[in-house]
Amino acid sequence: MNKKRKDALVGGIEAGGTKFVCAVGTCPQDLHRTEFSSGDNPEQVLAEVTNWLVEQQRERGTLQAIGIGSFGPVDLHKDSPTYGYITSTPKSGWRNTDIHGAVKKIFADIPVAFDTDVNAAALGEYYWGNGAGLQDFVYVTIGTGIGAGGMVGGRLLHGLVHPEMGHMLLPRIPGDRFAGVCPFHGACWEGLCSGPALSARSGIPAELLPPEHESWAMETHYIASAIANIVCVLSPRRVIIGGSVRKAGRLGSERFFQMIREKVQLALHEYIVSPALKEEVGSFIVPPLLGDDAGICGAMALAQQEL
Repeated sequence: MNKKRKDALVGGIEAGGTKFVCAVGTCPQDLHRTEFSSGDNPEQVLAEVTNWLVEQQRERGTLQAIGIGSFGPVDLHKDSPTYGYITSTPKSGWRNTDIHGAVKKIFADIPVAFDTDVNAAALGEYYWGNGAGLQDFVYVTIGTGIGAGGMVGGRLLHGLVHPEMGHMLLPRIPGDRFAGVCPFHGACWEGLCSGPALSARSGIPAELLPPEHESWAMETHYIASAIANIVCVLSPRRVIIGGSVRKAGRLGSERFFQMIREKVQLALHEYIVSPALKEEVGSFIVPPLLGDDAGICGAMALAQQEL
């Protein structure tokens, strides 16, 4: 990032399915933030968000740009009449919401960048976290939903719409009859492994699941299968796993990641030959260096990149 971008005072909006995180600053060490519940009333939430940013601008100085990383699916094509919209989301009330337009209406004189929440988190890790120095990596979030952002050749991956890796279909464990919770696909990756899926499968909130509960074995098996697919398709140099489920409650994050790494190795069955998938797997599948701030830092990075 050049010096002009690095020093720019910007606003960031991480629009999540459960909450909106908003921040003003220049970098992760200079971050003033707040949160709002996503709720089911987009007009109210977006008014709260923009009002807060206007107030921050009065207190801290003129914002040079704003970045939005949003849950989706979203329309990222700037020549589309629905550019900046949240489109076919399962979240009640938010379908066909013009989130970019609502922010741009208030901040008409500055750039407003827009991308998926996971692409934003990937960009945050690229500038300030575990993606630094890498041109090819994937950031996965496992929480209320599952999504993944890809960096390929130093550029965020887009395309027809944008990657929806969280909805890939996975081979089922023999005997597993859990229907899944995705309203579109049932037992896709999100339907099997999101936080709500983990709770629905076990009947116990994810953070209270005992370490020996069989749901953890199934959870890590399916996550490993999905990561093996990503490795085969995109050949990333690192996979970063964020989101609330990575903390793994009573199981613990360290054991959670260990189980995933072991099962990715089993799934790939030594077909892809690389030290990253053997003795260096501990630095190949990792949590985000920015922790829970990866998304909001990424939104700020989107804004600075827009400059």
